[in-house]
Amino acid sequence: MRTVAVIQARMGSSRFPGKVLADLCGRPVLAHVIDRVSRATSVDSVVVATTTHPADDAVVAVAGELGVDVSRGPVDDVLTRFLMAARERSAGVIVRVTADCPLLDPAILDAVVSARADVDAEYASNVMPPTYPEGYDVEAVTLECLERLDAEALSDWEREHVTVRIREHPDEFRTVNVTNDRDLSAIRLTVDVVRDLDRVARILTALPSEPSPDVATVVAYFETADETLRDQTGLPRRDERYRAQRDAARRPAIGG
Repeated sequence: MRTVAVIQARMGSSRFPGKVLADLCGRPVLAHVIDRVSRATSVDSVVVATTTHPADDAVVAVAGELGVDVSRGPVDDVLTRFLMAARERSAGVIVRVTADCPLLDPAILDAVVSARADVDAEYASNVMPPTYPEGYDVEAVTLECLERLDAEALSDWEREHVTVRIREHPDEFRTVNVTNDRDLSAIRLTVDVVRDLDRVARILTALPSEPSPDVATVVAYFETADETLRDQTGLPRRDERYRAQRDAARRPAIGG
């Protein structure tokens, strides 16, 4: 089956507008993500999935400069965007990556893709439960499973977060999880707020650019760095938005 990596990217962000194109050591964050994903050996092609909003013309331009295909879809329906990108490129397996993960390790992506194929799972990830730092999340889902999610995911929060229906109903799907030998899930290395960008920039500045530092190299530096880098007080929690939206949707309405 053809495996397509789909990078989810848009300029709109409530916490950090424009973060996907923010400067990170001289390049946009998105450029770092594209570079990392493109180094994976298990994907046949890479595509950036963005929206039709005019603000995302800038995302399209950067992707074009980097020679990466783009798919554009609805602003408020990320699941539909992924389906469009998958169908346009005849994907049998879709690898989901978000554009706020500039340190992503391509070896982890390959491990997730391989784990899915090894057991013929519908869905593979390293987040059920997470044992890698936040910012290294990867998911691989078959086209058939993605189409099933499209039919069953009716709420706004399910469609925004694409695969959370699987995480909410794991017994209903054939899944496999890639687990690290150490639980590093408490370490935050994603870019969701400006402070995150500064922390990741410090890491990239301190480490050699070639070869791109893998997760072990990054974590080794992080764990020996000074407290100002390691301090995560006040930063958003993992999956904070998804959990808040889910819980709000499930909360009984007050009054009549």
